Amino acid sequence: MNPTDPLLKILACPIDKGPLSLLPDGNALYNPRLHRRYPIVDGVPQLLPSSGEQLDETEHRRLTSP
Repeated sequence: MNPTDPLLKILACPIDKGPLSLLPDGNALYNPRLHRRYPIVDGVPQLLPSSGEQLDETEHRRLTSP
């Protein structure tokens, strides 16, 4: 998945239904509100609540810092 993929505009977090951000490596989507990362496997986002990984505050800051 790449940053210009139109699918990114319609994908939403399965828990809070809010928007997701593509991480710089392109291998995961991130919900900064809940600090959850969802993997992208073979180009397919894994958006089941159980697929999400809870990140700690340190990792959250690393991902969201400019």
